Amino acid sequence: MTYAVVGCTDCGALWVVEGRPQTSGCPRCEKRHQFSNLRQFVTTDDEDHAREVRASMLANRAGHGDAFADVEAFTTLGDFAEDAGMSDEEFLDAAGVDTDEVAAVEDRVEQSARSLGKRDAVETALRELDDPTEAEVKSFAAEHGVDGDYVERALRKLQRAGEVTRDGDGYRLL
Repeated sequence: MTYAVVGCTDCGALWVVEGRPQTSGCPRCEKRHQFSNLRQFVTTDDEDHAREVRASMLANRAGHGDAFADVEAFTTLGDFAEDAGMSDEEFLDAAGVDTDEVAAVEDRVEQSARSLGKRDAVETALRELDDPTEAEVKSFAAEHGVDGDYVERALRKLQRAGEVTRDGDGYRLL
């Protein structure tokens, strides 16, 4: 496959075209061009090389050619961008936000996201655990604030209603 760096005759935008299509649309002004009439700055078999040439041309246009030359390769640009600037924690700290409090709120949100009602806790335990025993269902439900007496009553009701069966020590939803 070949890749060409081409330029729009109307607005001057640069983009990479794969193959040799009949027409290609400018991503900026959206004008359709005959591919054969577009100026091809570089044609290569390597997509990354084509993108690197395009990025270099854009950097030179913007007067940042020297900064672009400091980057080893186009494919490492993402790593370069990650290393530039502040981390999220540094940004929040500079804005006066207590990052420890933010972490505590995130923990509370994660815990409450799995908050279940009493019956939901019992049914979720039956659905998610493999052949759960009564003790395992009680343990799961207890993690969601449901007491053991309720679990026993709920299991009996679910059995009577035919929604769950008891097989040896384990329970299974029907």
